[in-house]
Amino acid sequence: MGDAERLQVDVMNARKSKLGSDHLDTFISMANLASTYSDQGRLDEAEQLHANVLNERKAKLGPDHPDTLTSSANLASTYSNQGRWDEAEKLLMDVMSVLKEKIGSDHPDTLTSMANLASTYSHQGRWDEAEKLEAEVMNTRKAQLGSDHPDTLTTMSNLASTYMNQGRWDEAEKLQVDVMNAEKIKLGSDHPSTLTTMANLASTYRKQGKWDKAETLLVDVMDTSKGKLGSDHPSTLTIMVNLAAVYANQGRWDVAEKLQVDVMNGFKAKLGSDHPSTLTTMSNLASTYRKQGKWDEAEGLEEDVVNAFTTKLGSDHPSSLTSMSGLASIYMNQGRWDEAEERQVYVMNTFAAKFGSDYPDTLAAMANLASTYSKQGKWDEAEELEVNVVNAFYEMLGSDHPSTLTSMANLASTYRDQGRWDEAEELGVDVVNAFKEKLGPDHPSTLSSMINLASTYTKQGRLDEAEKLQADAMNAFKGKLGPDHPSTLTSMANLALTYQNQGKWDDAERLQLDVINTRKAKLGSEHPDTLTSMANLASTYRNLGKLQEAENLEINLNARKTKLGTVHLDTPTSMHSLAQIENMVYYTCYLWFYI
Repeated sequence: MGDAERLQVDVMNARKSKLGSDHLDTFISMANLASTYSDQGRLDEAEQLHANVLNERKAKLGPDHPDTLTSSANLASTYSNQGRWDEAEKLLMDVMSVLKEKIGSDHPDTLTSMANLASTYSHQGRWDEAEKLEAEVMNTRKAQLGSDHPDTLTTMSNLASTYMNQGRWDEAEKLQVDVMNAEKIKLGSDHPSTLTTMANLASTYRKQGKWDKAETLLVDVMDTSKGKLGSDHPSTLTIMVNLAAVYANQGRWDVAEKLQVDVMNGFKAKLGSDHPSTLTTMSNLASTYRKQGKWDEAEGLEEDVVNAFTTKLGSDHPSSLTSMSGLASIYMNQGRWDEAEERQVYVMNTFAAKFGSDYPDTLAAMANLASTYSKQGKWDEAEELEVNVVNAFYEMLGSDHPSTLTSMANLASTYRDQGRWDEAEELGVDVVNAFKEKLGPDHPSTLSSMINLASTYTKQGRLDEAEKLQADAMNAFKGKLGPDHPSTLTSMANLALTYQNQGKWDDAERLQLDVINTRKAKLGSEHPDTLTSMANLASTYRNLGKLQEAENLEINLNARKTKLGTVHLDTPTSMHSLAQIENMVYYTCYLWFYI
């Protein structure tokens, strides 16, 4: 028991003994203790206390007393943390309605209740409704308090977060820059609110593919937070999580791993092994292990996370389901597709039952399951799911939202696997053009979509067109991410395979040697990507008549049996393309923190 908790328990018990269980001061002590439980991740205990306080205040003060309404809002916050957003919404609607009637629509407490409800709408994926409420709150606060008041700036940050969810990243960036500059003047560069805004802006940069800008900003925030709050403060650790996510985007997995291990140990020491922040960090580390090909380490860590979340929050909590998706992804990498499918079906059905079939996480689960079906050759099942995902995102977010475009790219990939190349091409062209318009010609998602379209051209025998697209993407990746980024290497490997198909064996050999040497240095000789590159080069050597070199490589490829298992033995010449761009796998829940 921590010092704060011990003190609050003592105060609560003393007030119960001296003043009685139904005294107003006792209620305050109970509410404070409940808030501490929430901070500790002990949500069931927090819920029980908040519910008790709410019922007592209703009986003693009436349902529309300000203290009763505060208790309702506190309980709603706990419901939100538990993933019980429908229950949170109902409570917050009641609070907002009473406050509007009693003290008016523009009272600060009413505006706070509206902001809380908007936050719940965001959790439910109802971003248009969230935007409408947040814009109303922002405009009212600007009129009442001024554009640079902290409450106004908080509302602007919340609206920027909604813009991010809607894929309106340029608008989010503009708003966040305005907030950051105002907070620097008003509160100072090292104020916690300023640092949070800077971290949120870095999140937007990350979405835009501006990873260097995100890194620079987060390093600045981290250093300031360490100096201001200490290296083991939860806010500092959260910033480190965000920075590790950027390193992962940059393909700097060793650096990301080191930072994630430090964060995990810091959260364990500060908050405990089963705190949600600790478990989320463990899941992030498992994801990094997976990308490094350390699948045993990834699986062991993610299984621990699944078991802890399930025990702590229940098997149907969003965090539990997210960690199950992470474990399923590891199974996919190991070629254990039946196990991956079983997990993903459960996740999809549970999200659908709990939040509805058009909830964003439900759609993500459907997309992940479709990816597994594709790996299993169940292309009709994959197509059916992906069509549903495309239609739902189109209806909910519009035709040019990144999630809509990603789902279209996945469907095009399935069409390609089915031999429906004209349909794959039509969809792929639409995706490339939309990504260029929405995110710019050098955004990683745009470049990935170009590589996918090139794969379709290859299937159609249009090798010159495929070569041009792949060369453009490769050069852009090199300029944007560097020559040793995983996406750059993948684009080089794809272009090399096109050279093979064209009979340009010397060009293929040159590229494949570069890919192998970089992957060996970056990932190790036994990483699956390295082994795939070796297999492709061995094929090139044989076609060049370099039989001894080919034989030497193929002997080394026996390591594949140990690393991947026999289920993968038929894949050494696989395209290893970026098909299924990002694949909308939302299991890695980096702790981007919004105000």
